[in-house]
Amino acid sequence: MFRPPSPVSGRPRAGTPLLTLGAVLASTVTLATAPSAGAAETLLSQGRPATASSHEGEAYAASAAVDGNLTGTRWASSWSDPQWIRVDLGKSADISRVVLHWEAAYGKEYRIQASDNGTDWTDLRTVTQGDGGTDDLAVSGKGRYIRMLGTARPGGYGYSLWEFQVFGDTDGTPPPTGGAVKVTGSQGDWQLTVGGQPYTVKGLTWGPSVADAPRYMPDVKSMGVNTIRTWGTDASTRPLLDTAAAHGIRVVNGFWLQPGGGPGSGGCADYVNDATYKNTMLAEFTKWVDAYKSHPATLMWNVGNESVLGLQNCYSGTQLEAQRNAYTSFVNDVARAIHAIDPDHPVTSTDAWTGAWPYYKRNAPDLDLYSMNAYGDICGVQEDWEEGGYTKPYIITETGPAGEWEVPDDANKVPDEPTDVHKAEGYTNAWNCTVGHRGVALGATLFHYGTEYDFGGVWFNLLPGGHKRLSYYAVKKAYTGSTAGDNTPPVISNMSVSPASSAPAGGEFTVRADVRDPEGDPLTYKILLSGNYANGDKRLVEARWRATGNGTFAVTAPDKLGVWKVYVQAEDGHGNAGIETKSVKVVAPPVSGTNVALHKPTTASSYQREYGDCPCPPAGATDGDPVTRWASDWSDPQWIQVDLGARTAIRKLQLHWDPAYATSYEVQVSDNGTDWRTVHSTTTANGDIDTIDVTETARHVRLHLRARGTGWGYSLHEFGVYS
Repeated sequence: MFRPPSPVSGRPRAGTPLLTLGAVLASTVTLATAPSAGAAETLLSQGRPATASSHEGEAYAASAAVDGNLTGTRWASSWSDPQWIRVDLGKSADISRVVLHWEAAYGKEYRIQASDNGTDWTDLRTVTQGDGGTDDLAVSGKGRYIRMLGTARPGGYGYSLWEFQVFGDTDGTPPPTGGAVKVTGSQGDWQLTVGGQPYTVKGLTWGPSVADAPRYMPDVKSMGVNTIRTWGTDASTRPLLDTAAAHGIRVVNGFWLQPGGGPGSGGCADYVNDATYKNTMLAEFTKWVDAYKSHPATLMWNVGNESVLGLQNCYSGTQLEAQRNAYTSFVNDVARAIHAIDPDHPVTSTDAWTGAWPYYKRNAPDLDLYSMNAYGDICGVQEDWEEGGYTKPYIITETGPAGEWEVPDDANKVPDEPTDVHKAEGYTNAWNCTVGHRGVALGATLFHYGTEYDFGGVWFNLLPGGHKRLSYYAVKKAYTGSTAGDNTPPVISNMSVSPASSAPAGGEFTVRADVRDPEGDPLTYKILLSGNYANGDKRLVEARWRATGNGTFAVTAPDKLGVWKVYVQAEDGHGNAGIETKSVKVVAPPVSGTNVALHKPTTASSYQREYGDCPCPPAGATDGDPVTRWASDWSDPQWIQVDLGARTAIRKLQLHWDPAYATSYEVQVSDNGTDWRTVHSTTTANGDIDTIDVTETARHVRLHLRARGTGWGYSLHEFGVYS
């Protein structure tokens, strides 16, 4: 079953999160020294997952404050207030003492807080006159998460702790360390276990930056998610792992290989001959396996993403076959090396096509399980597995609603994007098809917990622009069984665009949609446009529009011709949004009368004979075909002229520019093709469509082009002259 590649996905970026101080201090106490701890008191924090609001660099991550090294490693924050560091004890404990070993940059005012969920905090101790050194604080309270929330510094530096120690009593039961992750069972009756306990992957692919992990991970946890997937693992990964572990979430740590994530993405490695590339990648991967093999957030290692399919964009024929065999053999080499370093976590490899599995079956026996990205045809994966006679289980590492490579085209010949309702159903169906393959499919990381607000973000993200979609709640219901009590998004249906295939550039077209909100919340609207299909710009820009009543909007079309996406977005004021989209084809504004230049003899100062879609002769601008064009040499000045055959009354010109347009030009007319007079000139043209009023009678019409708007030449799709 052929499965084209899924959307290109990026790895997290490092950065610094913002922190909002949630509440005003209710009371303050003065620093005091704690009494000696009793016999039941245990150091609970050492080696546990730690996260922080910020850190100065990878060498000063939160984990450095719970590693037991009192003089060699430390956490250091950004130079601002407030800042925090917290540790996840793994289970709720009775807390009796907190010891802070400050570096020179200490907290003058701070609070020690506890929480059971990592979101709602209770003050255990407030310090208002800290003076650095070692603060040994007696506290009394209970919680899984313990936090130091710094609110004031004595100087310009940040907060810095050599060690953050939490003591207490867990009734003699140590906090869980996670335990080994294993694929257990036998043919058709496998399961994943963590610390000996059954584990079904209920996951999401991770989109936000590492710096935003503390902001978004509690929300991920609230959705019933127990796993996130990444595409790259390196020095920037530890804070993400720390944050995930602090919320009881595991991570599928990815390793990127060429050409991953789509057609030729990241280059085309030669797996048959390039030993240097393979040795470099192997050394890089094993370095990070060694670094993170003991991290409580690590679930498994994932080597490569969609490369078996992607290699077809680099090679063909027998060479492609050799590369696919060499690639999967290299994946096996990596798996074997990982197992030698880390026997406690499985190794898998992802592709976007079940046709990749025979290569893994033949060449990668050391993989513990397979992985697959599949969208609209997710339910076919089980059939392919059964027909292929495979002897390993799998997880689905990307899935969701049908992608643009799977849906039919609409009337404007672009992929017809599913509605919000259909997308939500797509996630539900994907999850049901995954767990329906009992004993073989061990779970899924659905695509995509992302906030990007663009063409692809609206298609696949659960939170584009931070707004929760119907799909968000479909995933939550799949993982938790219920969304009872949640305020859910507006539902948009019956969206239409008129005229859908002939909206005049710069003119208005009509958008209509039925919108209802399940809770009856008041709604606010946006109308947005994306030029992805017109000019490759995937951004969403707000259109000029006005509401005309009854769910109808008058929208101003762009000046750029081509097929655009128009979006209706309805927001309910509770962080939710419904978004629906249709395409609209923007065409040149109609001109009444007859195009007297159509098919008439046309000449030019030059034309491109071969480049891209060329030859592009002058006649390409007067043939009535909006696809063909004239294109000049890449120099100034240039000209193009048409012979109307006889003196003709002219009242309007319409120029349909390619992206290579003129900023400065003159319209000239002549009776003999030699003596020209200028009837219009501009130095501020911006391309797209120029409609020019002219009242003249002449046989010849010429554009004298003086300055280009790009580094290319001049290019016209249509040079219309109307009588």
